[in-house]
Amino acid sequence: MKFTDNPNGLQPKFDQEGLLHRITNRIRQSLELEEILAATVVEVRSYLGTDRVKVYRFDTDGSGEVCAESIHENRLPSLAGLHFPANDIPLVAREMYLNSRQRTIVDVPNGRIGLSPLVSPETGESVETENIRYRKVDSCHIEYLKAMGVMSSAVVPILGYDAKGTLQEPRLWGLLVSHNSKARTFLKRELKVMQLIADQVSIAIAQSSLLAKARAGQLREATINKVTTLLHTLPTIQLQSALETTIAAFKGSGGRLYIESTGELYTWGDQPKLPEGSNKKNFQQHPFMLEKHPIWGNWVKKDKNFSLLTVCDLYKEDSLRVLAPSFKSTRIRGLLVVPLYYRQKFIGTLSVFRNEHDTEILWAGRHDNNQRQTLPTLSFEAWRELKRGQAPEWESSDISLAEALGHHFSMAIQQLLMYSQVRVMYSKVQTLNANLERQVEQRTAELQKSLQLASVVKRITDQIRSTLKFENILQTIVKEVRHILKADRIVIYQLLNDLDGEVIFEDVGKPWNSVLGVKAPLGCFPDEYARLYYRGRIRAVNNVSGVDMSPCHREFLEGLQVRANLTVPINMGEKLWGLLIAHQCDAPRNWQDDEIDLLQQLADQAAVAIGQAKLYEASCAAETKAKSQANRAEEALFELKQAQTQLIQSEKMSGLGQLVAGVAHEINNPVNFIYGNLSHAISYTQDILKLLQIYQAQYPDKNAEVDNFAQQMDLDFVADDLPKLMSSMQVGAERIRSIVLSLRSFSRLDESEMKAVNIHEGIENTLVILEHRLKPKFDFPGIKVIKEYGDLPLVECYAGQMNQVFMNVLSNAIDALMDDIAKVGEWENHRVGEWETIKLEELETVKVKGTENFSLSTHAFISPASSFSPCIHISTVLLPNKSDIVIIISDNGVGMNEDVKKRIFDPFFTTKPVGKGTGLGLAISYQIIADKHGGILRCTSEPGKGTEFWLQIPVKPNSK
Repeated sequence: MKFTDNPNGLQPKFDQEGLLHRITNRIRQSLELEEILAATVVEVRSYLGTDRVKVYRFDTDGSGEVCAESIHENRLPSLAGLHFPANDIPLVAREMYLNSRQRTIVDVPNGRIGLSPLVSPETGESVETENIRYRKVDSCHIEYLKAMGVMSSAVVPILGYDAKGTLQEPRLWGLLVSHNSKARTFLKRELKVMQLIADQVSIAIAQSSLLAKARAGQLREATINKVTTLLHTLPTIQLQSALETTIAAFKGSGGRLYIESTGELYTWGDQPKLPEGSNKKNFQQHPFMLEKHPIWGNWVKKDKNFSLLTVCDLYKEDSLRVLAPSFKSTRIRGLLVVPLYYRQKFIGTLSVFRNEHDTEILWAGRHDNNQRQTLPTLSFEAWRELKRGQAPEWESSDISLAEALGHHFSMAIQQLLMYSQVRVMYSKVQTLNANLERQVEQRTAELQKSLQLASVVKRITDQIRSTLKFENILQTIVKEVRHILKADRIVIYQLLNDLDGEVIFEDVGKPWNSVLGVKAPLGCFPDEYARLYYRGRIRAVNNVSGVDMSPCHREFLEGLQVRANLTVPINMGEKLWGLLIAHQCDAPRNWQDDEIDLLQQLADQAAVAIGQAKLYEASCAAETKAKSQANRAEEALFELKQAQTQLIQSEKMSGLGQLVAGVAHEINNPVNFIYGNLSHAISYTQDILKLLQIYQAQYPDKNAEVDNFAQQMDLDFVADDLPKLMSSMQVGAERIRSIVLSLRSFSRLDESEMKAVNIHEGIENTLVILEHRLKPKFDFPGIKVIKEYGDLPLVECYAGQMNQVFMNVLSNAIDALMDDIAKVGEWENHRVGEWETIKLEELETVKVKGTENFSLSTHAFISPASSFSPCIHISTVLLPNKSDIVIIISDNGVGMNEDVKKRIFDPFFTTKPVGKGTGLGLAISYQIIADKHGGILRCTSEPGKGTEFWLQIPVKPNSK
C-alpha cells in the first residue's frame, strides 16, 4: 500500500496526475477552505520535496498572512499565522502577479530571479510557451530571503474568482510559495504542477465563498422566519422576544424598539444614560428616552426615502455630537437605526448597538506603519500589535437583514395598533361576533393549508417507502461485484467507531468461509488508516504476506483466508460510513486500475442507497410530526369555536342582564309610589261615597242643577263601578310589582361566584318574563304550563347562568309550539295528541350513580284523537342519592327527527329562519350544565311525540 504523506520527508514518487487527482478529491470531499489549504501545502511539499510550502493570503490593505504551511523536520522556522506588511510585496509586484499571472523563481546563491508570465504584459494575450527568463534580483530581496533562511523559492499567484461565474475581473487572492533552505533548481514541470494546483485552489476558494454566502443566506432566512413568527402571532405579538432575537442576530450589545404613537419603549442589553448634570426636565424617564430628543428625531427623519442609518463610530458623527455623552458610560460605539414607516407614516424606530472591540495582529517582525521601510526586514520574530477601542463595521449583509426585519417590525407594530383600535371601537356583541368569525376563518384557512402540506409530506413519504430497499441494493452490489471481478469474496464492512465494526453484507464463493457478522479485533488497525480512508484513499494489497502490517492485522486476515484484498471507503458526506472490500483467497492478485475504478463507483452507489435510507427515516419522522401538528390544529380550532361561543353569548346575556336590571329599577320607583298610595285612594273613595249617601239621606229634596249633573254623569253607575275600578288598579299594581321583582332576580346573569339559590324561584322568574308569550290572544290559544315541583334543597350554582338555561330551553319550547300552530293555519284543527302520565323507565332507562330502582314520572303522548292543547310540563325532583337534582322540561309539540336531535347542541346550528336564531342557545346551555356545573343535559324526542330536556346538576359542586 502507498500513502500520500511520506514520514521520512522524502519526495514521493507520484506523477503530477496523481497529485492533481488527490487535490481535486479533497476539494470535492470538503468545502472547508482551511482543510483544503492544509492538505494542499502537505501534498505540494511532498511532491516538490522542499523544506516549506505555504499559502500567503492578501488582506484588503495589501498586507497579508500565512494561512497554511507545511514544514519538513523544522528545517525552516514556522511563519503560520504571522502577518506581513504591504511593503514586503510592492504594489508593482502584486500587479504583475495579477495582470500577467507572473510566476517567480529566486536563486539566492546566484542572485538571480526567474520570471514566467502566463499573460503577455504588452498584448494582454496568453503566452503560448511557458519559458522562464532569468535576470539579476534586487539585493534587498536577497537579504530578505536570507533573513528567512531561504536559499531558493518559487512563487505562483492564486487568483480569486466569482463563484457564480459572472464576468467580474479576478482579484489577487494570495500566493502559493515553496521555500528551500538549500539551493535548488525548480523545473518547468514543477512550476507547471504548482500552477495547476494554484488553479485548483482558486476553484476551492470560489466554492468556499459560495458556501459562506449560502450559509449566511440560510442564517438570514432563519432569523427573519424566527422574528416573523414572534411578530405575527396575534393577539400576543412578542415584541420583546423579537427585539432580543434581532439584537442577537447582529451580534449587538444592546438595542431598543420605540413606538411613536403609544410612547412604548422596549430595551435589551446596554443602554445610553443621561449624563450627570444634564437638563433632566424633559427626560426624567428611566430608561433615558433617547427617541424623544429633538436632535435624535431630526436625525432619524432627515431622509424622506426612509433609509436606515448606520454609524460605525458615534463619537465621530456630527449629527449625534449632543447625544454622544449619554453613551459614555457604556462601550457602545456603533449604531444601526431603522426608521419604521407604514404607508408613508412614521411609527417608530428599531435601534441596534455594537460595542467597541480590540484587535490583535501578530506581525512577522516589528514595523512602523507611519514610516516607509527602506531596509529589508532582518528579523521575523513574532511581534504582537494591539489596537483598542476599534469601531465596528456594518456590512452590506447587516443592512439587507435590517431592512427586511424593519419591514416586519413595521407591519407587526401597525397590526398591534390596529388590533388595539379594533378592540376599543368594536365593543358591541354583533361587531365582536363578526370579528371572531373572521379570525376563525383565517385560522381555518391556515390549518387547512397545514393539513394540505402534511398530506403532501405523507404522500411523498409513502412513495419513498414503497420503492426504497437499500438492503437489496447493497446485497446486489456485493453479488454483482464478485461476479464481475471474479473475486472469492466481496463484503460491506460498516464502521461503528473508528475502524471497529462488523461485516453486514457479503457474497462468497465456494469453498471459502462466510465472514458475515465478523467484527474486527479492537485496536488492530492504526488510526492513520481511518484518516486516509476518510480522505478517499483506496488501499490495494496484492499480497498480504509481502506487506508491512501489524501482527494482529496479519493474523486477522489469515484467519479469513485472505491472500489479497482491495478496500474502497464508503463516505457519507464528511463521515466514513464503511468499507467495500474485495477478497482474493486462493492466491495473491494484482489489482488493475479498471477494477479499482469499478469498485469506487459501486461504493459511491452504496453511499447513495444509504443516504436514501436515511432520507426515508427522516421523512417518516416528518410525517409523524405533521400528523401531530394536524391533530393539535384541529383541537385548537375546536377550542377556538368554543371560546367564540362563550364570549358571544356571555356578552349578549351580560348586556341583557344590565338592560333588565335597569328597566326593573326605573319601573320600580313609580310602581312603588302608585302601589303605596292606592290603599289611601281606596279609603278616600269609600269615605267620599259614604258622605254622598249621607247627603242624599239628609237632604232628600233635589236641586235641579245637582240632579241634572248627577244624571249626566250617571251617578249610580259611578258609585257602583268606582270601588271595582280601584280594586282592579290595586291588582294591576301588584302584578307590576311581581314582574319587577322577577326581572331584578333574573338580571343576576353576570354573577361570577356560585351561590346557594332556590331553583324554583329561578324557574318562576323566567316564566314571569315569558308570560306575555304564554297568554292566549285572539289568534293564539295560549300555552298551558304544568308545574310539578319536588322538595328541593338550596342548590349551589351560578344562578344567572341557570336562569339563562331555563330561558333558552323554555323559549325553544314556546317557539316549537308556536311553529306547530302556524304550520296548520288554524290551531283549532291541529291535532297531535294529549298528555298521559307514564313512568320514565317505560321511555328510557336512566342510569345515575346512587339512583338504582328509581323512577320518575314524566309525560308522553297517546293517540292524536283529541284536540291539540299546547302545553309545557315542568317537574323537579331530588334524586335518591341526595347529591343531584333533576329538572325536566317537556312539550307536546311535533318533536324532531334523529338528524336534528344529534346536532341541537352544536354551536351555530339552528332550524329557525335566518334572523330568528343564532344557534347558540342550546350550545351555551350545554356548556353551562356540563362544563360549569358538571351535570347532564340531554334531549329525548321523536317525530309526533314531543320533546323533553333532562337537566341534572349536583346540589354542591363537590358532591360527586
